[in-house]
Amino acid sequence: MLDDRGLNRALLARQHLLARTTGTVPAIVEHLVGMQAQNPWSPFLGLWSRVEGFATRDLDAALLDRSVLRIAVMRSTVHLVTAGDAPVLAALARSVMARELRANARRRAALEVVDLDRLVEDAGAYLRAAPRLTTDLGAHLARTWPAAHPQDLSAFARALLPLVQVTPRGLWQHPSATTWTTLDAWVPDAAASVPADADVRTRALEAVVLRYLAAFGPASVADVQTWSGLTGLRDVVTGLRDRLVAVAATPTGPGGRVRELLDLPDAPRPDPDVPAPVRLLPDYDNLWLAHAQRTRVIDDAHRRRLQTPNGRLPCAVLVDGRVRATWAVERERTGSGRGERRTSATLTVTPLEPLSRAEQRAVLAEAERCVRFVADDADAHAVRYAG
Repeated sequence: MLDDRGLNRALLARQHLLARTTGTVPAIVEHLVGMQAQNPWSPFLGLWSRVEGFATRDLDAALLDRSVLRIAVMRSTVHLVTAGDAPVLAALARSVMARELRANARRRAALEVVDLDRLVEDAGAYLRAAPRLTTDLGAHLARTWPAAHPQDLSAFARALLPLVQVTPRGLWQHPSATTWTTLDAWVPDAAASVPADADVRTRALEAVVLRYLAAFGPASVADVQTWSGLTGLRDVVTGLRDRLVAVAATPTGPGGRVRELLDLPDAPRPDPDVPAPVRLLPDYDNLWLAHAQRTRVIDDAHRRRLQTPNGRLPCAVLVDGRVRATWAVERERTGSGRGERRTSATLTVTPLEPLSRAEQRAVLAEAERCVRFVADDADAHAVRYAG
């Protein structure tokens, strides 16, 4: 029987947020089954919060040697994943991305005039020849389908092909335009798809579910589907029942009901009272996006308060393992002309609820370390508590 605090500690332990871990970047990314990375800097901070002694050059090196890469997988969102995981995760995500493509009302007119099979063949050949900018891809496809908007055509290619965002995009402090190639061009040894055989696909889904539980459990079928974007996983999970244990999750409020969650038998479930250190997480972190019910890491009232119409999320501060504040960095440049130009970076913490004096001190201490990491090119650093 676990309450939200027990579920929280189990999740933090598996996410390396109770204590930083050691290991290579590919090994950590593999354990986490990828890290959300639509903002290129996000996985750098996600790794810094989890890995002892992590330096930006560590992830840069893994991106450059192609042991990790950035590709749209879970929830049709760009993730940092290992080269070994990319083929299977991308193949499983294809059905989700194709479904979303056809459900997009704005692009319905373009779908009526485009032969998608031919587009996939044309775009694949064009991108395998050389990495291309998004605008170049759209312009190339528009030569064949001039009645469709180039942006729609490039979106079709991204939804139907496993496309990698190639370096230098994604490297630390190296802004560059989004440039694409195919997964098999970037990692020639990668198989581009999972065989269509139902048994093979089921085994691939089973492996992904087990790995999800190792990184995010205990969890329900709805949790796995929320994280992956996939549907119809109940039968897959049912087929794994003899390899799992049931965990009862107690209600989070009046009128709630006990829920059955599933877990790996030997996965860590620490004492709910084990201390959880302050951690600063990036704007999109799967820690608080990977469950249908997120009360194990954030109060519903705080979650609703942080929701925005465009789905953007702030950077989160974990205090005692829960999202209890947000943070942001502002930069200021001084000096002009022939005078010395200096850049200062200020990290501001905004609490979502009152924090004790001891909690404030712990937050500011971690914020001091964080601002020096995320703004390593600044000349001066400061932190501010906005409560």
